[in-house]
Amino acid sequence: MTDKFTHPPNRFDLPEWAGAFGDLGTLIPFVAAYISILKMDANGLLIAFGLALIAVGSIYRTPFPVQPMKAIGAAAVSQTALPAAVVGAALMTGLIWMLLALTGLAGRLANWVPRPALMGVVMGLGFSFMIEGIRMMSTNLWVGGLLLALTLVLLGRPRMPAMLVLLAIGAAMALFDRPELMRELGALKPEFRIPSLAWGTLSMGDLWTGFILLALPQLPLTFGNAYLSITEENNRLFPDRPVSARSVAFSTSLMNLGSSLLGGIPMCHGAGGMAGHVQFGARTGGSSIILGSILLCAGLFLRLC
Repeated sequence: MTDKFTHPPNRFDLPEWAGAFGDLGTLIPFVAAYISILKMDANGLLIAFGLALIAVGSIYRTPFPVQPMKAIGAAAVSQTALPAAVVGAALMTGLIWMLLALTGLAGRLANWVPRPALMGVVMGLGFSFMIEGIRMMSTNLWVGGLLLALTLVLLGRPRMPAMLVLLAIGAAMALFDRPELMRELGALKPEFRIPSLAWGTLSMGDLWTGFILLALPQLPLTFGNAYLSITEENNRLFPDRPVSARSVAFSTSLMNLGSSLLGGIPMCHGAGGMAGHVQFGARTGGSSIILGSILLCAGLFLRLC
């Protein structure tokens, strides 16, 4: 492996700031659902995401994503699962991936998967997000069309941070539609808080439910999209900063173990997340560190539930 000191350093310039928010389309909806529907501890959840993003950005030094696990999120929210079962799923997911990494089984399975299959996974996810985006745009076709056109124009101008412009427009539209949001935001007061550790509160029933109903159904999707495809994508986009499949298996395990300890949710490295970060300007791990620092500060200093 190339010596780490020859790798480009992380940057924290305007393109990295813009690229840091390129994956909010998966982060915000799932996090909001976990907090509002399942009443999970927002502080522990955000701290876990923040620490994971800072860690992968510092270690991999590419726009390495950290996302909620989508199959688990959809199942948990639709079935209104108990928060303890979600935490149990994160713990069991961490243990599964630790076993796969330590035994080398994940790497051996990866060697059996042909490269076209990896590209098929990435393309399939991309098309599914496109279809969902079109469906959401159809609720306000004129606004959606104008913003899509603006996005395409801005993406053709590297010096214009497209995502930051879109975030500003989105925030202005939200405040215009719901003026009370300004009052609610003003009511938020900084309050330092460390979340309580969750492992001691888990029962065998929580672990069993999390394992059978949530963690196991997610495993094939994680293996294809958040293990094989993200490794392939990172090494294709950043050949000077390659990652090994085994290191991705270990990071998947460690961030889920850490998340479960803090009462958080199952997390993964989605290939679509890296595509979003890169599309909007990110080229180093600085983007992951920027987003992680924001989430960490929100978790530590804002009481959100």
